[in-house]
This record gives sequence, structure tokens and C-alpha cells, in this order.
Amino acid sequence: MMTIVLLVIAYLIGSIPSGVWIGRIFFHKDIRKYGSGNTGTTNTFRVLGNRAGTIVFMMDLLKGTLATCLPYLFQFVTISPLWFGLAAILGHTFPLFAEFKGGKAVATSGGLLLGYNPTFFFYSVLVFVVVLYLTSTVSLTSMISAVFITFSTIILPYIAPFILQQHDWFLTLIAGALTVFIFLRHKDNIQRIKIGNESRISFGLKKEHKKGHS
Repeated sequence: MMTIVLLVIAYLIGSIPSGVWIGRIFFHKDIRKYGSGNTGTTNTFRVLGNRAGTIVFMMDLLKGTLATCLPYLFQFVTISPLWFGLAAILGHTFPLFAEFKGGKAVATSGGLLLGYNPTFFFYSVLVFVVVLYLTSTVSLTSMISAVFITFSTIILPYIAPFILQQHDWFLTLIAGALTVFIFLRHKDNIQRIKIGNESRISFGLKKEHKKGHS
């Protein structure tokens, strides 16, 4: 019963619609009505600015971290903590407090990794930053990084055990499932990438090209 209670709490933590609440409280805007209409970090940066975007990113990240750490905080570790991080991701994507219309789960997935293995999290951040520098496109970076990180869960224990000591098949399974999910959530972005109409950020090798909407 305690496991179920903690899973529900993890889902509710993930359901906190950071972008929506920050927009309404401090900017009197519903970010779902602007930009891409998404409630996540990228659209918050675009609609509300860098400070709000940074705060929303940290909140979404820490939702995944806190949820993943719940069994340790309550000293009730009966199943993998990854299940609780996954519940938060589900909450972030289908939030109870925002009509079940949430973000694309990238930041909260990062929070899951931070709660599960901080070293692997920082490795994943490095991967993300490098790919972002090469592409200057957040959506493309999210998808490429997700694929690379999934493969990393398999190969790192053999080539860099100081980053990931042992191969956890459940971590690989979750990473793979999240990769598929991230691709599905970015289907509109994929179409814009194909026609060269996806927006870029002011960072990286291709920062000078700014087109379309993200």
C-alpha cells in the first residue's frame, strides 16, 4: 500500500504545471495560448523570458529528482526508484492540475537521472550541451540526446564504469521508452525540421539561422 501511495505522490509532484503557474502568477499569461502552446521550458523561455524559463526548467527538473528520491526519503525502498521518477514524468506529461495537457518530459526525465545517478546525469547534460552546440535546435537536440543516452546506459558500464558502474536493464528500458515518447511528443517539430522551418536558439554553430516556430 505504501508503494502505491508514494507512486501517487510522485505523479502529483510531476503534475505541478510549472510553466502555467509561473505564467499566471507573475506574468498574468497562460503560456498555452502563446508560442507553441506547450507548457514546458522551451516555450516558457520564448513567451516569458530567460528568468522565467530558467525557473520553470529547474522546477521541472527537480520534480523528477524529488519523485525518484521519494522511497529513500520515506525509507521504503521496495521497488526501483526509477518507477517513481517515471510516475512524475507521467504526471508532467498528463498533469492532473492542467487538464492533462503537459510538457514533453525532457527536463523531468533529466530529473529522474539526477535522482537515480548524479554522475550519469551530468554526463547526460554534457551530451545535451554538445549536441545543442552542434545543432542550435532544442527539439532536435532532445531527440538525438535521448537516443545517445539510451545507448550509453548499455556501453558506459564497460568503457567508463566511473560514470555508470553497472548495467541496469530497467534503466535502459525506461530510457528507450522515454526516447520513443520524446520522439512522439516532437512529431510537429520533426515535420518542421524536415522542411527547414524549425526555430533555433542563439547558441551554437547554427545560431544565426532563426526560422519558423518551435
